[in-house]
Amino acid sequence: MTNKIIYWTSTSLVSLMMLFSAYAYFTDPNVSAGFTAMGFKDFFRIELGVAKTLGALVLLLPFSPKLVKEWAYAGFGITFISAFIAHSANGDPVSAMIMPLVALALLAVSRVFLAKIS
Repeated sequence: MTNKIIYWTSTSLVSLMMLFSAYAYFTDPNVSAGFTAMGFKDFFRIELGVAKTLGALVLLLPFSPKLVKEWAYAGFGITFISAFIAHSANGDPVSAMIMPLVALALLAVSRVFLAKIS
């Protein structure tokens, strides 16, 4: 029972973070300006918002096939590492660099406990 609680707590936190960030990607002009300041094209912001939404749903829906979940974990892992690198290279504050690492740690906990409850 404890393993399921840890799995669902970590998975829910990661998924909520991804859904909130995807929403901001679509609606917040400051986020759009941030992507532009880092040198990314606008289509990348939209593409990433869609991918984050789909990935969060895959992790949250219990009937998602395990192989599809593995792709979501891999995609989020790449996203979090890339976000850390982008914020570091852009000279952003440490707080902006730490959040992707926190998300990566939560993602790792979710993945480890998926294996324990499967």
